[in-house]
Order: sequence, then structure tokens, then C-alpha cells
Amino acid sequence: MKYTTPYEHNQIILAGMTPSMRYDGKEPFENWQACTKQKLTELLGLPLQKCEDEFETEYTEEEEDYQEIRFRFQSEEGYFVPCHLLVPKGEKGALPVVICLQGHSKGMHISLGRPKYPGDEKSISGGDRDFAVRAIKEGFCALTIEQRNFGECGGTEKGPDCYNSSMTALLIGRTTIGERVWDVQRAIDVLEKHFPQVDTRKIICMGNSGGGTITYYAGCLEPRIRYAMPSCAVCTYEDSIAAMRHCSCNYIPNIRKYYEMGDLAGLIAPRYLVIVAGREDPIFPINGVKKSYELAKSLFQVAGAEDHCKLVVGEGGHRFYAEDAWPVMNAFIKND
Repeated sequence: MKYTTPYEHNQIILAGMTPSMRYDGKEPFENWQACTKQKLTELLGLPLQKCEDEFETEYTEEEEDYQEIRFRFQSEEGYFVPCHLLVPKGEKGALPVVICLQGHSKGMHISLGRPKYPGDEKSISGGDRDFAVRAIKEGFCALTIEQRNFGECGGTEKGPDCYNSSMTALLIGRTTIGERVWDVQRAIDVLEKHFPQVDTRKIICMGNSGGGTITYYAGCLEPRIRYAMPSCAVCTYEDSIAAMRHCSCNYIPNIRKYYEMGDLAGLIAPRYLVIVAGREDPIFPINGVKKSYELAKSLFQVAGAEDHCKLVVGEGGHRFYAEDAWPVMNAFIKND
């Protein structure tokens, strides 16, 4: 008799499960979207309690090409989010904004392209992770958000510190992904209320790895995100999150009973989605990425927007690919 380990047993169960709320074409697509949005909101432990933003500007600095505004806001009672908004100089009128979500890293200084700790410089230059710097070059405003358990919000110079917070969140009916998505949504409220320099009709959200994960789920739940560009994050659960060790912040209890990751792209349609991947990414394997993309593409087709969903594959590993991805995103923005 052949015995399996608990891990192998669960893998077999997962592989044999068909997501029970996958779109099957038997109901209007809009009805499925409404039910799926409600279910995903529930699975993420959302909504949290809204509160006054207690917005405070900490400083403003003038750089050669942009103005930088450092501020904090309250996203839920007692919890404050540090941010930097970069606004290009010499532009007239409100500009689109790129919400820059750093990956599973030492903090949002990575997105700003400002090394603070050993190894940061290599992480930035070796993976196009200076998202805010590139956004300015593309002519957009850039907003960096310190994600929960990273940098100033619970991390250390050694890296993120997610485990205790994520496990406690599960005990109280929340998820770290849900908390991070909530912060993005409330940050958009702050942009609308306090920053006329920003055109909130044209919000781009992007990130790599852990930042790509939040980009994707935020795009699913927040309709004000017009363009989503998740990198090295969108993959089948079977091939990625369930297949190997990942940080506890990646897990959403029960989600695979209802959906595969690609199913959820139907919540972004008919807006715009650019999925970025590395051909040699070891933790979000390209075969799983392609399966997710094909599923996403089919749902965009149902929504009458097949051309609004693109896959960009870089010739490398687990990193962002600015030169490959930005031309695709810019084409979407230009033709929208």
C-alpha cells in the first residue's frame, strides 16, 4: 500500500476540485460579477470599518523633475499608512497616477529607488523595482504606499515580518491581503479628497510579487483602478501558492473551493489588465501563469473586451520587466 504525506494528500484534493463559483455561461455575466465580488470581499475579511482619514502632510520637497509630498492617513481606526506622492513638474492639469506597490521587501523605499539597507541597490537595479521613478519618467504621478508588515509598517532591515500579523488576522476573520487592499482603497479616497494634481479617473495600479498580488486583488474589488499591472503574482494556486512554501501573507482561506486565480480576472473586465511574468520565475511558474491568462482572457471576451487583457513575458526570473510592460500599458492608456 502506498502512503501519502498530508501535503501530497491535499495537493491531490486541490487538483481534483473544480471551483464551484466559476463562470459557466448560464447567467448574465454582470450577475456573476456581482456575486463574485461579494464572495471575494467576504473571503478577504472585508470590508473593514471606515473612519476619518486624519490626513497629515509631513513634508514637501522640490526635486529637479518632481515635487514630493510625504503624508500619512488613517485607513481604519488607529492604523495609519505612510505614503509618498511624486508629482511631475512642468505638466499642466491633473495627471494619471500610478499606485506603486513594492513586493515582499524591506519597504516602499524600494519603489522610490532609494537604497537604505544592504542588498537594496541590487534588488532595485536588478529588477526594475523603482516603480515610482519610472512612473515619473512616463509622465505620471506616482504614489507609494507602505504595505502592512513591510518597512515602516512592521518590517525590519532584514525584510518583511508578516507571520504573526497574518496568523492573528485569520483568528479575527481578516486576511493580510484584505488589509492591504483596504489601504489601497482608502489611499484612493485620500487622492480624491486632497490632491487635485491627480486625475483619479485614470488610476494605474502596479507591483511585483507581493505588490503584484495586492495589485490584482485591489483591481478585482476597486473599480476606480482603471488599469492593473500585476507582475510575478498571477498564477494558478495549484502551481504557485499551494505548490511550495510562500509567506503566510499570500493565503486566503477557502478561496480555491470557489475560484482559481484566473477566474477573478472577470471582476477586472472590461477595464484593463496587463499580466507580467518571468519565463524563468521559480515561484510563479510560467505554465501556471499561462493557464491563468487564458482563463482571464476568456472572461474578458465574455465582457466584450478581449483586447483589454494582455500577457507580457520577460526573459528572466522573479522581477519586473519595465521595458516590456510599459509600452503595453501606455498603449492601453493612450487608446482608452
